[in-house]
Amino acid sequence: MADRLKHKHALITGASRGIGLAIAEAYAAEGAALTLNARDGQRLDEVAQTLRARFAVHVATHAADVADRTAMEGMVRDAEARAPIDILVNNAGIHKAAPFLAYTPDDFRAVFEVNFFGVLHATQLVLPGMIARRAGRIVNLASTAGKWGSRNQSAYNVSKHAVVGLTRCLGLEMAPHNIGVNAICPWIVDTDLAASFIAEHATAAGLTPKQTAANFINAVPIKRYIRPEEVASLAVYLGSDEASYITGQSWNVDGGYTMI
Repeated sequence: MADRLKHKHALITGASRGIGLAIAEAYAAEGAALTLNARDGQRLDEVAQTLRARFAVHVATHAADVADRTAMEGMVRDAEARAPIDILVNNAGIHKAAPFLAYTPDDFRAVFEVNFFGVLHATQLVLPGMIARRAGRIVNLASTAGKWGSRNQSAYNVSKHAVVGLTRCLGLEMAPHNIGVNAICPWIVDTDLAASFIAEHATAAGLTPKQTAANFINAVPIKRYIRPEEVASLAVYLGSDEASYITGQSWNVDGGYTMI
């Protein structure tokens, strides 16, 4: 299927690598015009050039930290000047693994600034235009960690619980304005960031990375990590008109992990 997002303008944060890059590719393949955000401007420009060449769609970039409210104001203002933002994908996020007592308050603040306040900034700035047009889709990248507790990543889990909670609240508030707000909750995604994720958990648990990776794989019924495109395909659906009657939901992409 193609052109499900034709004539749509999507703003995607954290789009230079991993899940965000996969979503940008999937959106471009469906005909969307894109504004891509990440902190690494050079890498972002390389991604944009590749997408323009592959899919012949308009791609703009805006290098900025989602935790910086002023920078986000400039990003949304510039994006809206090019075209109304129809879809916001809040993908940017960070992770820090540690036992709870090893975290400092600053560790919690750093994770929340990106994982929660980054979502809050972009969403608050984009919503007025969507409300005025009575149309829009917001797709938040949360995590299965936003639905239960787990060892050695309480800062991350709590930040993702906040994203899931915000998704539910905005689903209710924005429904009268014809704006869908949903979240995707993946388990471990096979990206270049997975290795650092595993290494952090290995250190926190006193295991080797190999042992930690084996433990993660053995814990999931489908014995592999998620492919980025499997998350991206759901992001396409939730950003499209096909999902017009779905809001306030948090969708697991977890290989059955949450069933056991």
